[in-house]
Order: sequence, then structure tokens, then C-alpha cells
Amino acid sequence: MGSFSSAGGHGVSAATIDAGTGALTLTGATDAVADPSFLALRPDAAVLYAVSETDEGAVAAFDVTGPEPRLIGAPEPVRGSAPTHLAYTTGHVVAAHYGSGSVSAQPVRPDGTPGPVTALVRHQGSGPDPDRQGAPHAHQVLPAPDGRRLLTVDLGTDSVRVCALDAATGALTVQGETALRPGSGPRHLAFHPDGRHVYVLAELTPTLTVCRWDGRTGALEPVAEAPVRPAGAAGPGYPSALAVSPCGRFVWAAVRGDDTIAVLQLDGSGERPRLVAAVPSGGRWPRDLVADPQARRLYVANERSGDVTWFDVDPATGIPSRAGAVAAPAASCVVLA
Repeated sequence: MGSFSSAGGHGVSAATIDAGTGALTLTGATDAVADPSFLALRPDAAVLYAVSETDEGAVAAFDVTGPEPRLIGAPEPVRGSAPTHLAYTTGHVVAAHYGSGSVSAQPVRPDGTPGPVTALVRHQGSGPDPDRQGAPHAHQVLPAPDGRRLLTVDLGTDSVRVCALDAATGALTVQGETALRPGSGPRHLAFHPDGRHVYVLAELTPTLTVCRWDGRTGALEPVAEAPVRPAGAAGPGYPSALAVSPCGRFVWAAVRGDDTIAVLQLDGSGERPRLVAAVPSGGRWPRDLVADPQARRLYVANERSGDVTWFDVDPATGIPSRAGAVAAPAASCVVLA
């Protein structure tokens, strides 16, 4: 679990999961890195990578084979400010920097630590919201299912860029950019299990955009949009994160302000999501959520109430019901090993 240490968080925390109930039991934490707000595991689950969401910006590696995360080496600068997301792919760590509107790539050394930046792509453009979109704000970078390309989501430019990462040199090349609805402020995306559809969650207009994805050409095509707040919902709502069920029938989205988990059902095509429920998130300001591999449970990081809440999921409807919570001050991210 990641958190904002500047707001009282414990840094990177670890917990075990009870296989029968889904309950979390904390086992250890480290505050060796400032504001480790987003985390990503190496595929072997032995090394965890964290951004340091600070003005200077860095990526750090942790050994997570024991009960307490242990920093490996020194954090490596990302040459961008306020990194908010990162991913591991083809021997590299890639990170999205909200503050500077850029994306970096860093090779991973044999001991698991990230090396110096080998590529830095600076986004260009702006959006119609003068307060939030005066400049690029890269918010997420995610590998495509086949690992050949990366998709970078930019809240400031209302677009998703498709990049190629050269595994041998660490070079990043922008291959295309897909414009989304002006002023929508895309924040995060996730792939459907079929690998042919992408769902983009917008923060400024609380919607989910369905896109077709061509893995052969790297083309991303928006085809539909659906709300993630019920009609007539009062006050502002700011979607933050989403997850798609492994069966491809449901999408869950966390919505801050409303402090809910939106439940959307998908039809057989994957292109017509329908909002069917909005369930309380179990706390305040849900910043992240993740489903277990069988989608039996959801885990939600509620930043402002300082907890991670877990939910049992109805397999027929996809609707979650609260099952428990553990204290996690300033919680911002949850990953499952």
C-alpha cells in the first residue's frame, strides 16, 4: 500500500490477505521514500517500484520478499516533477509525471534497482479548463497487453498517446495521439481482457470512454461514453481509478467527492457499459482500487479517511459489499502480489 508521507502516511506498507475472508493484516512499513503515492510490482513479485511524488520526482525499488518492505539502493531521479504513476515492462520502469507533463523510461539493473533515465517524452498541449488544463499533465502510463507499446494518459491535453519502448536502448517514441472529449480530463485507463478494448476514466467530467484498440497498428478509437455518477448526483465528483473484471462483464470506478464505487455492467461486445450501482467506498476520497485475480473482492484506498477497505463482490451483479477495513493513513494506492 502506498501513501502520502507528507500527509501522515506510513510510506510503503505491507499486509497479508486472509484467503477465506479477504481481511488485511499489516506486517510492516517503511518511510524511506517521500510520498510513495503509486506502486508497481515486478512480475516475479519480489521487487516493488514506487514513485516519489515530489517536485524533484524519483523512482525507488523495494525488496518485498519479507514482511516489511526494504529499500534497495537509492531512489533514482525521473527528470520530471510530481510523478503519479509507473509501470514495469520489458526490463524498464516507465513513469508518468503530472507536474511536468512528461513520461520517462529507466532500465532496471540486475539487482532490481532503476538506472538513470534513458528517454524522456514531454507532452505538448492544453485543454479548455484554465485551472486544471493550462499545461500537459501526464497521469498514467500503462503497457499494452502484448508489451509492444505504452499508452500514456494526459489530463491536461485531453488525450492518450501511444508510444513504443525500445527494450534494447530504452528509447521512447510517440507513435500516435488520440483526442478525447475536450475538458474531460482523462486520468486512468484499463484494458478489457479481450485485449481489443480500452476504458478511459475522466476526472473532470465523470465519464468512462470506451475505445477500440488495434494491437497490430497501435490505433486507439473512441466509440462510446457512459456516466460513472447517477443522474442527479449532488456536488462535484472526481473519478480516480478503475478496474475491469477478469470475466470482462464489469468495470468498477472510484469516485472521490461522492466517495463511491461505480459499478458498470458490460454487454457482450464490451462497448456498451451501463451504470447499475454506486456503492459507498467505505471511507473518504477513494484514490485507488484493485480487484483480486478472481474478482471476488475489491480493495479501495480511501485517502482522506486513512484506510483501505475491502469488499466482497457479487459474482452475478458485480456489486461490492463492505467486508472490513484496516487503518492506512493517507492511503493512495493498493497492489496485490
